[in-house]
Amino acid sequence: MKKKQSSYYLYGATALVVVGLIAFAANDSLKETAPSPYEEFAQCLTERGATMYGAWWCPHCDNQKELFGSAFDQVNYVECSTAARTMNQTCQDAGIEGYPTWKFEDGSRLGGEQSLESLSAKSGCELPLSE
Repeated sequence: MKKKQSSYYLYGATALVVVGLIAFAANDSLKETAPSPYEEFAQCLTERGATMYGAWWCPHCDNQKELFGSAFDQVNYVECSTAARTMNQTCQDAGIEGYPTWKFEDGSRLGGEQSLESLSAKSGCELPLSE
């Protein structure tokens, strides 16, 4: 009887883990597809020649991307890192020294995580009004 009872516990725990993973995946996919209020702002940055240089492993780059939400897809982005976490030739040629780096049409740069307000001020792109 004890062997059968422990099997029920094992099956129950497995079911809880599976349900938890499904809930986590569903919640994560909802976050990614939620519309961002920054679509027009991101498009404006792109139209005005702003480019963000970053690396897939860089937590500051992730923070920068998260500010835009799903609108980050509209931003000009250059991936600088290879699988070995070394800088690729494109970014070396662009003179990138750290991540993230924002480069603007006039050749000026902003290094490190930037607030949307500082990107707005630098680019002249308007941020959406807060509600």
